[in-house]
Amino acid sequence: MANVIELKDIKKIYHIGGNDFAALAGITLNIQEGEFAALMGPSGSGKSTLMNILGCLDRPTSGSYKLGGKEVANLTDDELAHTRNKRIGFVFQNFNLLSRISALDNVALPLVYAGVGRKERTQRAQEKLEAVGLGTWSHHKPNELSGGQRQRVAIARALVNDPHIIMADEPTGNLDTKSTKEIMGIFESLHEEHKTVILVTHEPEIAACASRQLLICDGRLTRDAGKGVVMDVV
Repeated sequence: MANVIELKDIKKIYHIGGNDFAALAGITLNIQEGEFAALMGPSGSGKSTLMNILGCLDRPTSGSYKLGGKEVANLTDDELAHTRNKRIGFVFQNFNLLSRISALDNVALPLVYAGVGRKERTQRAQEKLEAVGLGTWSHHKPNELSGGQRQRVAIARALVNDPHIIMADEPTGNLDTKSTKEIMGIFESLHEEHKTVILVTHEPEIAACASRQLLICDGRLTRDAGKGVVMDVV
């Protein structure tokens, strides 16, 4: 399998009150196409900073990040935005759904930005809602759905552009045990479909579902283990 993500000595330095703080202190990492990787670490470890850089939401201070063989530092802001919308699907802990519009319209939003016509948007959004088991809930608004259902809508939205990579930041953080199992089942299915899945979590049991577990501490990659290993995050 080819590397879809190649990081070399990635650093992110913040200047705070005259001092330099290294959120990332030199991360070197390759993630292969079709891999299911979990990023773990305690609060303040740098895992969210790393996720933002991987998702092209932030740029590193130094180091090389190649996404699909292209050096991200050489992309313009417009090219970055296009990459985010087309190649990467994002899933967030708080769902980030628009409350005033239906589940279907929420799922279709990335297609609006991509310039897809209404008829095709509606069809593709409906297909993705059916794929996550919410086909009959398409006209409900987010406040009419449970937490688990909202997260499934968010996953459908992440998938609607058929991205190569799914990035999920604490996707089960606000869910009960039953919903957590259902959501993790969807991510495992995506992995089986050869999608690349990158998941940020602080829960060892969630990370153990992934085929690869990466532990970040103090801005450094300190462990790299396979499926089923339950890591201690502290």
